[in-house]
Amino acid sequence: METVWIVDDDRSIRWVLEKALARENISHRSFESAVDAGAALKQLTRPPKVLVSDIRMPGESGLSLLEKAKARFPDMPVIIMTAYSDLDSAVSAFQGGAFEYLPKPFDLEQALGLVRRAIEQGEQSEEEADDSVLTPEILGQAPSMQEVFRAIGRLAQSHATVLINGESGTGKELVARALHRHSPRRDAPIIAINTAAIPRDLLESELFGHERGAFTGATAQRRGRFEQAENGTLFLDEIGDMPAELQTRLLRVLSDGHFYRVGGHQPIRANVRVIAATHQDLDERVRDGLFREDLYHRLNVIRLRLPPLRERREDIPLLVQHFLKKSARELEVESKRISPATLRHLQGQAFPGNVRQLENMCHWLTVMAPGQVVEVADLPIEFRGADVADAAAGDWCAALARETDRLLASAPGEVFEKLTRAFERTLIEQALENTGGRRIEAAQQLGIGRNTITRKIQELGLDSRREDTPSSTD
Repeated sequence: METVWIVDDDRSIRWVLEKALARENISHRSFESAVDAGAALKQLTRPPKVLVSDIRMPGESGLSLLEKAKARFPDMPVIIMTAYSDLDSAVSAFQGGAFEYLPKPFDLEQALGLVRRAIEQGEQSEEEADDSVLTPEILGQAPSMQEVFRAIGRLAQSHATVLINGESGTGKELVARALHRHSPRRDAPIIAINTAAIPRDLLESELFGHERGAFTGATAQRRGRFEQAENGTLFLDEIGDMPAELQTRLLRVLSDGHFYRVGGHQPIRANVRVIAATHQDLDERVRDGLFREDLYHRLNVIRLRLPPLRERREDIPLLVQHFLKKSARELEVESKRISPATLRHLQGQAFPGNVRQLENMCHWLTVMAPGQVVEVADLPIEFRGADVADAAAGDWCAALARETDRLLASAPGEVFEKLTRAFERTLIEQALENTGGRRIEAAQQLGIGRNTITRKIQELGLDSRREDTPSSTD
């Protein structure tokens, strides 16, 4: 499915937009009439991310197309193009549910910015409309993830600045979007920018915009990310890599709430909530003189730490199931299933790329695994070997010691019960798996009595998970 549909009877307009979108690697499809576009929409089960349509065209008008499009796909953003003399029509477009109108002749950079914002809003609407496609990092039953969920809940009515710490692939941007979605600013946009991915010469203009003629190539005024996020949220990813001179400018915005476009002389008010994220240790970068201490304190109002996947291994089965179903939906194929032995094997893997790496592996399995049930031999070759996480961590007692330290800090008073239940559950589940569910045989292998294993199965809630064969009824 193409990301953007363009509807305009003017071939030159279509050509300009097509070339601009192609440069941005945004897939697109063009129509020269509202009738053709409407007919194509009727054939779809999922809409394009954005529809861009002129108002005045031979035959059916853009407003008629808008009405039909919103009736079929209410959450699809529709951008209406209009001449300045059509402002009355633009008002009608807004009343009909248009996302925005684009006046002709339009600035190409402005048009692209509008399309990007519409794409982002459309994706956000899809997330909110269908809980089944919520981002995977928001799934989790591990205590460390429950702490993250509680923090998001506590911040639901807050405008406070938040600093998110976490390794690459743990889902920092997804948590930022969850914070925005549950905040008082939810109806305004959330704008994301990766400060490490943009050349430092361009980053200032990206953040604050520029005036026409501010530098070579600045042929038109451009709104920066702060202006685009007005009344909403600005997510600054990899803030630890921000150049020193821009750290100073960002501090000034956070301090007095105003900024200047590059080449501008008029202060612009910034009503924006800032959420920053980094995989780096900012305390260490402050000590090394690589990050301004005053900016660090401005950002570090509320701090969230996202756990790496190795600290929430109990979530791997849940995440694998989610990713396999998601990949199957995207590829329109039957979802793969993972054998219990393969799940246990995966729970012992290192996953240095965290949840993102797990998702990529599940997509690979959906395409490449030969059968419907995935065994260890079907995994990508880098995941077939021994449990590299266990090898790197040393013996299990060392891992237990680290988990004990973590629980002593996060759940004092509950440590012994939590670890004992986890220990007993693991022993009994493994023994039952080894004996095909036969309790008496499992008890013998464990060296405990038949009544003991029956009581423990009931206490740990394992009764409903497996049924004994007739020969093993206690």
